[in-house]
Amino acid sequence: MKLTRRDALTLAGAGLAATALPGALWADAATDAIAAFTGGATPGTGGLTLTAPEIAENGNTVPVSVDAPGATAIAVFATGNPTPAVATFTFGPAAGSQMAATRIRLSKTQDVLAIAKMADGSFVQASSTVKVTIGGCGG
Repeated sequence: MKLTRRDALTLAGAGLAATALPGALWADAATDAIAAFTGGATPGTGGLTLTAPEIAENGNTVPVSVDAPGATAIAVFATGNPTPAVATFTFGPAAGSQMAATRIRLSKTQDVLAIAKMADGSFVQASSTVKVTIGGCGG
């Protein structure tokens, strides 16, 4: 088989498109995960507190806490991770408070997003940008 200049340019263009594709897929994955939790509803603001560090020196263990008085569920998303849905906390009527704390893994600098489903069925959100110096997903 003889490789022509046109074939080489076509292969190079396909290679560039393939490297840009995963980032676009991750953005779609975050949007899909959020839509699955909210049922397509647009979240408002207020009533939810998200606490995350501004800078995480190690992306393997990033402490995050969420607090939403009156919530029935809180979901945490890392929008830049290959799997953006990080955790979902569900609160029953006997819950003393609607808050949770955990450690998450972040692959790179990105937004951490928390969405709470309130008792009246509405959704509220809060976000925080976390700068990661050493990625937690092999980066």
